[in-house]
Amino acid sequence: MKIQKEVDFILAVDALKNVQRRNFNADDNRRENTAEHSWQIIILAQILFPYAKNREDIDLLRVIRMLSIHDLVEIEAGDTFLFDEKAMVGKFEREKLSAQNIFGILDEPLRSDFFNLWLEFEEEKTADAVFACSIDRIMPFILNSHTSGKSWTEAGVTEKQIRNMLENAIGRASDEMGEAFELLLNKSLETEKVLK
Repeated sequence: MKIQKEVDFILAVDALKNVQRRNFNADDNRRENTAEHSWQIIILAQILFPYAKNREDIDLLRVIRMLSIHDLVEIEAGDTFLFDEKAMVGKFEREKLSAQNIFGILDEPLRSDFFNLWLEFEEEKTADAVFACSIDRIMPFILNSHTSGKSWTEAGVTEKQIRNMLENAIGRASDEMGEAFELLLNKSLETEKVLK
């Protein structure tokens, strides 16, 4: 069959539905899986695109493509909790190997195209990648701010950690997203979802 590798790839990435994340869904009922996260950030990018800084320099379709594939590495590498400093050590190397394996199922040019999109996202040097990364980071933040914040409280996440890991990443992509970050963080501090 001519498209066998493409079929093999889509069946392989079905495993993303089984990768559990630390975050809880908005109803606070269960933890989300990475496939759900990927779907939600693709929607969020389209909704928040009008607020992006340097919007004229951003290709929304590239951002959507980036967001749709960047977490596929979690199939092999697992989800690394942003605030787990020990687990973050070696994260890039683990995920790069996973990217090479997963995208390696495909033929060229798609194999390199996906790998290069993943790498661009990780490096956060282009306008597309900066916006995509901010979307990826603000979504779990929104969920934690609007639920009981279980994943934060379980891990003892502090205001300082949140500011260090998220403030610049979110604010540099959009002034409005930066304002939302401050409001939601203050709300979380008031309700003790985050340690001061």
